[in-house]
Amino acid sequence: MSEFLKILNHGRRLKAAVKELSVTELEEVREKLNKVIEERKEEEAELKKLEVEKQRKIEEVKRFIDEAGIDLAELVGEPSVTAKVKTKRTPKPPKYEITDNDGNRVTWTGQGRMPKALKAAVDSGKSLEDFLI
Repeated sequence: MSEFLKILNHGRRLKAAVKELSVTELEEVREKLNKVIEERKEEEAELKKLEVEKQRKIEEVKRFIDEAGIDLAELVGEPSVTAKVKTKRTPKPPKYEITDNDGNRVTWTGQGRMPKALKAAVDSGKSLEDFLI
C-alpha cells in the first residue's frame, strides 16, 4: 500500500502510472476519488460533531457537579487532598556496637546484613549478646 501512496503523491509517478488510461477512464477515476473524498469529509464532520457534543456534555456535568458542591476527587474515588499523607518511617536504633580494626565504631540494628567486624567477632567464638548496647 505504501508504494501506491508514493505513486499518488508524486506527480511524475502518477502521470507515468496512468499514461495508458483514456480520458474517460481518468474521469471515472476522478469521480470515484471525489466520492471517497466527500465520504471522508462527511465522516470527519460527524466525528467533529460528536466531539463537540461530548465536550458540551462534559461541561454540563462539570457545572452540575459544581452546583451540587461535589468534589471531583470524591466522585472518581481518588483520595482527597486532605487525606493523611504517609510519613517516612523513623530508622530503628542500633542494638549492637563494636569497634573495628581501624578504630571506627560500627553499629548494627539487628536487621539486614551483619557488619564484617561484628561477623568476624561472632565467628571467632564471641556471643552476639556481648555487643549489646
